[in-house]
Amino acid sequence: MLDKKAKEKIIKKFKTHESDTGSTQIQVAILTEEIKQLTDHLKQHKKDFSSRRGLLKKVTERRKLLLYLKHEDADGYQKLAKELKLKIAKLFEEDDEKARLEELEETGVIEAVVDEVPAGAVEAVPEEPKKEA
Repeated sequence: MLDKKAKEKIIKKFKTHESDTGSTQIQVAILTEEIKQLTDHLKQHKKDFSSRRGLLKKVTERRKLLLYLKHEDADGYQKLAKELKLKIAKLFEEDDEKARLEELEETGVIEAVVDEVPAGAVEAVPEEPKKEA
């Protein structure tokens, strides 16, 4: 848990306007600092499973907030990730791919591409003969 001064410092650094205290960027920054503290704690206390569970909850919450931020404000997401030195997971790339495929299906582009493939173009692959020992 962060102390009051540390939170105020983070809020001051990441606020988007004068009275901003809880925007997505601030929440992600605070969670990131809490995750760092819990990670350091767990390096010393390997059997502290309650803290481990709390860490996993915070990581999940941060991931959800980052995903929301990416969809709402892509530039802010990139800036925040760079400033906090976050590694961009492949999970986000997979989500982008799923979203693109869903969008293409909705617009009918994928069906059009599939319809263009001739019926005989896709052949079944013959099975290889089984080798007897």
